[in-house]
Amino acid sequence: MREEEEAVVTFTNIPSLKISHSCVPETTPCDPEPLWKADARFTWNVSFGSCSGRLGKFACLALAEKRSPKEFEPTPAQLLKHPLAILGYVPRDAAIFVAGAISGAAAKTVTAPLDRVKLLLQTHSIRVGQESAKKAIGFIEAITLIAKEEGIKGYWKGNLPQVIRVLPYSAVQLFAYETYKKLFKGKDGELSVIGRLAAGACAGMTSTFVTYPLDVLRLRLAVEPGYQTMSQVALNMLREEGFSSFYHGLGPALIGIAPYIAVNFCIFDLVKKALPEKYRQKTQTSLLTAVVSAGVATLTCYPLDTIRRQMQMKGTPYKSVIDAFAGIVERDGVTGLYRGFVPNALKTLPNSSIRLTTFDIVKRIIAASEKEFQRITEENRKKQNHNAKIE
Repeated sequence: MREEEEAVVTFTNIPSLKISHSCVPETTPCDPEPLWKADARFTWNVSFGSCSGRLGKFACLALAEKRSPKEFEPTPAQLLKHPLAILGYVPRDAAIFVAGAISGAAAKTVTAPLDRVKLLLQTHSIRVGQESAKKAIGFIEAITLIAKEEGIKGYWKGNLPQVIRVLPYSAVQLFAYETYKKLFKGKDGELSVIGRLAAGACAGMTSTFVTYPLDVLRLRLAVEPGYQTMSQVALNMLREEGFSSFYHGLGPALIGIAPYIAVNFCIFDLVKKALPEKYRQKTQTSLLTAVVSAGVATLTCYPLDTIRRQMQMKGTPYKSVIDAFAGIVERDGVTGLYRGFVPNALKTLPNSSIRLTTFDIVKRIIAASEKEFQRITEENRKKQNHNAKIE
């Protein structure tokens, strides 16, 4: 529904009119009763000693009868003729939330094959055992292995829990980010670079903590043989490893996501803010900025993602982040921390572009529906006003 309509007051400059010092209080020592008790009050903030009221430089004030906006809403016949206007009944915040969810799900589904390859590369040494850990598989070999053992469907194995995870993850992260931004604003109401980084870090950790069990289920389903459904994986984990297994690797996950989201959001905001106004609203600008910010964040934080994945695996020998870092470097060298980086980097570009493009398309549809809804509403208003004058 549209926001409740308010009366419109138009001010016209009258040079010869003297300023009035009449007190027009809402509820003050001058007069305990407001000037108007009904549908509207005209006030202008001022204070004179003990009289805190309002004044203005105006000659007259005309008030129109308050009418409910529902009187002018599209009729069923108009909605059938202009179905796009139906979306106008959806609150804008809810519509934007759904747009983000759709774009995230679409991006995850399209890039699922690269994500599956990345997971296999990251967890290869744990899956094959310590003795064979040196025999790392390459990018092309991983692609071929999936096709040979599982067929085309194998590239999307584990995608459903990931898509399900994206929906609440996006909702919590966006809501938390907006909340934290308000908390970290300075006294002047501005958000500093440090405040922006802190808001992004806290939002990333909040959303990760809430949806982490789904991420663990997605990993187990994607890389461990013998499982067919999420419920099967979840029941087996509860039976053999206990509830705490759903949060194995949470520490490095929080440590990894905090700087990633902080850097990603901060670079994106600052780069767009530094651009000329005419470029900020362009889809191409948002797309390129998102790719750059995601690329820098991924390069910086990827080692922690590898540590997290290996700690999530069943039978992992690592008990802490430091232990995993030392073990991976000792066994595979520094390059071991970046296993799977190529497919992950290749996934970042299409993921960012698909998510942004889809989001922009849905937002344009939302904007078009609002415009259509308002057009029909205005037509109905003019028609009723015209009929009222005739009567």
